[in-house]
Amino acid sequence: MEFHPNNFSADNDLEAQRQLIFLLSSPLSVFIILSNLFIIIGIVFNKKIHNTANYFFLSLMFADLLTGVALPCIPHMRFDKKFGYHVCMISYISPNFFFLSFLANLLMVHYEKYLFIVYPLRYHSIWMHRCVPLSLVIAWTLPLFFACLPMMGWNNWKIDSNCSYKYVFTNAYIYLETYGVVIPSILAIAFITVKVLTVARKQLKDIKKLHRSVQSQAVIELEHQMDLRYARCIAIVSLTFLVCWVPYIAVLQVSVLAIAHYEFSWWIILTLTCVGSGSAAIIPIILGLCHREYTELWRNLFSRYCCKHRETLSNLHNMTSKEETLHDGLTDVK
Repeated sequence: MEFHPNNFSADNDLEAQRQLIFLLSSPLSVFIILSNLFIIIGIVFNKKIHNTANYFFLSLMFADLLTGVALPCIPHMRFDKKFGYHVCMISYISPNFFFLSFLANLLMVHYEKYLFIVYPLRYHSIWMHRCVPLSLVIAWTLPLFFACLPMMGWNNWKIDSNCSYKYVFTNAYIYLETYGVVIPSILAIAFITVKVLTVARKQLKDIKKLHRSVQSQAVIELEHQMDLRYARCIAIVSLTFLVCWVPYIAVLQVSVLAIAHYEFSWWIILTLTCVGSGSAAIIPIILGLCHREYTELWRNLFSRYCCKHRETLSNLHNMTSKEETLHDGLTDVK
């Protein structure tokens, strides 16, 4: 039997890459799936918060849930597979569609919040508020159409091609998705967030002017609390952008440079892909957990459980006390 050390080394590298993907993407995927289910159940079963804004956010959570399911598949897209044409296309298009739909829904949520804050008087007459189903259909249909372009013929597939991203996605498609869809969407989300914070700052100044007409210690403390909340909001937004979006933008740049035949170590590419994609998918979870109404159902259930547990302990304690009292009484009689 002939031994090929190069093949043995390649097999070891491939196994090491798969282990790294499992270690990095699996915990992130499980966390994203469970967190989204936690928030989705909290919204669906709390009828008090069924309104336009929360319908958009619920759609975002479903898109993020699908992204969490597909997260381990994203770094595996760099490996060749032994699939036929249709199965190969679906295996590459599905994760891409899930992430694009997540990005579209995230942009839709930010835009809806922007309209609500900037145009409060005209908000209920805007088409996005009046036609919620149409808005949601657009948020899912456009990513599906763009993700399916390779299956419609925009690919490098040949009769003897194996299942590889090089044959599914053309360089032009990857450039268009990166610089024409994904990065502009991220920049648009950042712009909307800055605009909302600017409007909030202006409204805060107006409130302070009204408060200054009533000089009191309570008013000064209230202004201080509002300043702290605004500063905390800016800090959270900035930290979220740095932690969640910057790694993903780095992934996009490394992917584009890899297409241009720049050499990168495989562990750098895989680490950035797993962490970058996972960190971007954590953004809706942060938004959801910061919203008290989305976790109200679980907090109420926990409070009821704690109350019942306390009642049970209290009843046991009372029964024990009565038994001790009865035992002492019988002892005295004897």
